[in-house]
Amino acid sequence: MLDLDRANRHATIVADLASADAINSDQFDCFLLVQTLQYIYNPASALWHAHRILRPGGVLLLTVPSVSRIDPVLRDYWRFTALSCTALLAEVFRPNDVSISSYGNVLTAIASLTGMAHEELSSQELNESDEFFPLLVAARAVKKI
Repeated sequence: MLDLDRANRHATIVADLASADAINSDQFDCFLLVQTLQYIYNPASALWHAHRILRPGGVLLLTVPSVSRIDPVLRDYWRFTALSCTALLAEVFRPNDVSISSYGNVLTAIASLTGMAHEELSSQELNESDEFFPLLVAARAVKKI
């Protein structure tokens, strides 16, 4: 677990992902970057380091918010779209090695912002994805072998 906060007892690596030169290259088979990139001021640099520390053939699994409330404690800089994730990942991964999906719709965005529980929506409402109103963007990127 990588964390910027030295006080996190669960962190096995303490580093700022946007300037993680101290982490050796080609270390990991998989990097989970889940709901974190919005807190990093320089997401392009963070993705460059995420790519660098993956072994050849390693996989980056990424999720980012398109719609969410601003975190009152953490420095919350960005919201992302499928297009912005595609562009950012294309700076370090080959386009054919990246797949992007968006999830959510107007109703799930409203539900999320108002604090509704998922049980308050039907499976059909939850599973509907509208590319023009994504709640979440997910990506899978593979480092070239």
